[in-house]
Amino acid sequence: MSTTTPFLCPQQSVELEEAPHGRSPDKNTGGEGGERKGETAVPGSEHALVYGIEDAPPWYLCVVLGLQHYLTMFPGVLAVPLLLADSLCMAGDDVAKSQLLGTLFVVGGLATLLQVAVGSRLPIIQGGSSAFVASILAIMSLDKWRCPSGLGTNGAMNVTQPPLVNISTAEAWQTRLRELQGGLMVASVLEILLGFSGVIGFLLRYIGPLSITPTISLIGLSLIPVTANFASKQWGVAVMTMVLMLLFSQYLQRYNLPFPAFSRKRRCHVVWLPIFKLFPVLLAILTSWAVCAILTVTGAFPSEPGRQGYLARTDLRNTVLQTAPWFRFPYPGEWGPPTASVSTILGLLAAMMVTSIESVGDYYACARISQIPPPPNHAINRGIGIEGLTTLLAAAWGSPVGTTSFSQNIGAIGITKVASRRVVLWSALIMVVSGVICKFSALFTTIPDPVVGGVFAVVFGMVSAVGMSSLQFVDLNSSRNLVILGFSLFCGLMIPGWMAENPGAIRTGSSEVDQILTVLLSTHMFIGGFIGFTLDNTIPGTRAERGLLQHDVTSDTPDVDRHYGFPCGNDLLDRLTFTRHVPFCPTFNSTLNSCCRKRDKPADGARETDDKVTVDTYM
Repeated sequence: MSTTTPFLCPQQSVELEEAPHGRSPDKNTGGEGGERKGETAVPGSEHALVYGIEDAPPWYLCVVLGLQHYLTMFPGVLAVPLLLADSLCMAGDDVAKSQLLGTLFVVGGLATLLQVAVGSRLPIIQGGSSAFVASILAIMSLDKWRCPSGLGTNGAMNVTQPPLVNISTAEAWQTRLRELQGGLMVASVLEILLGFSGVIGFLLRYIGPLSITPTISLIGLSLIPVTANFASKQWGVAVMTMVLMLLFSQYLQRYNLPFPAFSRKRRCHVVWLPIFKLFPVLLAILTSWAVCAILTVTGAFPSEPGRQGYLARTDLRNTVLQTAPWFRFPYPGEWGPPTASVSTILGLLAAMMVTSIESVGDYYACARISQIPPPPNHAINRGIGIEGLTTLLAAAWGSPVGTTSFSQNIGAIGITKVASRRVVLWSALIMVVSGVICKFSALFTTIPDPVVGGVFAVVFGMVSAVGMSSLQFVDLNSSRNLVILGFSLFCGLMIPGWMAENPGAIRTGSSEVDQILTVLLSTHMFIGGFIGFTLDNTIPGTRAERGLLQHDVTSDTPDVDRHYGFPCGNDLLDRLTFTRHVPFCPTFNSTLNSCCRKRDKPADGARETDDKVTVDTYM
């Protein structure tokens, strides 16, 4: 992620406030390579942070920067109800989609508060993960969950009154939500155990880039048909949205725009902000949305349903803004008592493993860009355990997907040079408030489908590319690695594709086993990740060849306790001997396990000393 673009234009730079926590400001050398007041040089970083992870910016800056984090994660959360609407039989129920979006914001805000306060303690936004979408689509493709006639993709009803008024429509999507809630609650128990038991920290030595790449890349690749379905409603609008996103995020990211500002020292003045780099997704959505509104008013889009371009009109769902209530407070059990089946649980378990692995990578990336030491094992264990706990709470509150870390918000830290926890806590508060105000959520459900399709094309393409970026540490001249990578990706696309074209092909004689196998074999990321993990750990290869020797994670790096300890009570934990054996406590010492120390020999990047063990990971 780029960290070279200054927040303010060099020609119109603004003096920052006094360096936080008494840091001595370095001399301003001017130009793009100069350091600004309040920054301290850090090795490997052209510009130091304006506010570090422990710093507390003024409240008004916290609000603005927190809002920016919110806007950065908004498209990812918005994608979940839009992608699942057809499968959950709520394609025409815009009020239901806005309610589901509001629930996702509320639980995402609560999850962020817990993660930053007592979890990994890193400034990472939490929210509903699109990694669950592929598994949910596979589950909902089973015969018993197919939508009744008139409620699915073809011929969705236009339900703009409150959902409970139309009992049949409400019961259709609420039944499916309850099934996903129950399956998610059971599946979340595994993530809780993985984290708080310390298993995830132990498994890191076996999970390399050749397991990660097919798993994450197939999340985006598997959503190509869904994205094409949205974009095909009006290809011109979809392509325009794609071009705008690429234009803002890539071609114009170096250009700043002038904005009026006020400070006590300089009074009224002008600052230059990298607006295109900060808000490329939001700018693309608003621009395309405005163009569609103009074309709707001028009559360029047809008004007859079924004609090409009709679904690009902006007045199709306007009634949802009048129908949706102003305020709504989500609560556990709102859709009824959760249900679950074995096939649903296993399908969601596959997605749960993907999000856990993805979050571990985000922890390392966030620590690196926040210029603090890599997270120790106890922070990783606690972070994953909290994610499992918040997924359990999210499912109880009515979310069909679990919570996970949002990597796009880590990029916002690199751009603004603000890694303060307090900013992320303010962002969590904004998420909760926006989820309670239903009119706000309802507004964004009126975005035309082709605009959404254009956004998805770029966003999910980026997801696939992020998965492939792990290969930078792998020896791609090795035929072993090329076979593993190619075979896992190919099977991850081939097998679920064949399953979609041949429903009911699995016939073992047991309906329960048939459903389980159908869901697992229809989940792209499970197939690719399982094959990649199995081959990478069974085919002989050195750790360097597999890309496992990139970073050293030590248990006694300076400042680890200060950054990753609990907000309070650390002194008490130091005095309790048994906490050194608790995997999620800041005092945890993995070297006390004598059995593991005897078996594990320090080789190929693992160094053992008298008081610590250093393990190399690929993150």
